[in-house]
Amino acid sequence: MTAPRPTPPLGARPPVDPDAEPSSRPGLPVWPLYLMFGLALVWWLLGGLYLLWAPLAVVLAAVLLVHGRVRLPTGSALWMLLVALMALSFLRLGGNGLVGYVLRFGFVVAAFIVYLYVYNAARNGVSWQALFHPFCLFWLTVVALGWLAVIAPKLSLTTPVEMLLPRSISGERMVQALTHLKATEHNPLSRNPYYRTAAPYPYTNNWGTGFAVMVPCVLAYITSFRRGLMRTALIVSLPLALVPAFLTLNRGMFVGVGIGLCYVGVRALLRGDVRIIASIAGVAVLAVLVTFFVPVGDLISNRVENTDSTTDRLDIYRRTLVAVAESPLLGYGAPQFVDTIKVAEPLGTQGQIWLIMYSHGIPAFLALVLFFVVVARRLATAVSPGGVWLSAVPVVALGVTPFYGYTDINLSVMFFAIGLAMAAVDGPVNRPTLWSTRT
Repeated sequence: MTAPRPTPPLGARPPVDPDAEPSSRPGLPVWPLYLMFGLALVWWLLGGLYLLWAPLAVVLAAVLLVHGRVRLPTGSALWMLLVALMALSFLRLGGNGLVGYVLRFGFVVAAFIVYLYVYNAARNGVSWQALFHPFCLFWLTVVALGWLAVIAPKLSLTTPVEMLLPRSISGERMVQALTHLKATEHNPLSRNPYYRTAAPYPYTNNWGTGFAVMVPCVLAYITSFRRGLMRTALIVSLPLALVPAFLTLNRGMFVGVGIGLCYVGVRALLRGDVRIIASIAGVAVLAVLVTFFVPVGDLISNRVENTDSTTDRLDIYRRTLVAVAESPLLGYGAPQFVDTIKVAEPLGTQGQIWLIMYSHGIPAFLALVLFFVVVARRLATAVSPGGVWLSAVPVVALGVTPFYGYTDINLSVMFFAIGLAMAAVDGPVNRPTLWSTRT
């Protein structure tokens, strides 16, 4: 006869069986996600949102490894291949661009760690709703700082991180953009500058990309839970976010949001899902109402007529392709300035396609695209309103790939959403029964 196990003292954590399945072990804590995403406003005010992102991801990795067995979700092999190819492309890096290379490499690794953490936390029984809250706080931070850009478009502040860094580092163009606080992006030499929403990002295009990715996630939360303070906050924030979003004058953002809405709309029509169709109609109505207060069409037309951004982009794209043909396997390590181009931006910018191909080679670009394709195909099995909305995230990522780069904190935002959706698709996870994505 087997002796009975002693009863643990009241309030004590029960012992963990090392051979037990992950779902039966104590769940991963949510506080590292709050530290990384929920405190984004604090890190931005300090000037360290971008520089501290990879170290914050290391905290997630440490907690994940201490917890024990780690499940690898769909697409992990492709992303690890991308990381390996990026590491090899360091051999092609010249004397310049080291800081940018290290930052971008850190963002790519950090995103994968976020993916693993969120996925494993959800699969191990952590409440799906609780996991979503740090993401929601990040969204609310972006909306709040977007309104700061509307109210104080000329805001510019020196940050503690900027003052602490050696001048040789803080003076670099890229580091200066990441550590110096500004609410908007504009041309200070222009007689009639356009103040385009940027905070908490260094550039308007980053804000637009983040908005396009996060809108489906906000709608996923709203359609997944019927009550709660966070749901109310998101419902209020969504129409408010449209004003700073429209003031970005970001054409790629509209493309990304449009692709996401069309993708979800087609899926909803095929399934006859009234709730999703109603939510899309609601977003469309809000967008139309905001245009009565923000003449976004006229502003974009004026910007196109008074700038050469489209022509400059095409010139960069053409010269980037020529350069990629000369180093197709490993690229050049990082974007580079050349004397033969008249614009102020280096080759390998103005789009994720061009950044990856130029900096890390065509195989790395293929690994990136295949990852999002594989993930999108897997998430296409989601059938609930929340799951369908989240399944749009990799589709939006592919849609903006030719226009905007997202090897920054937005990559982790994407992977957070994908991790939530992938865990629910692979199931079972701890979520309300109304939110079921199992096939």
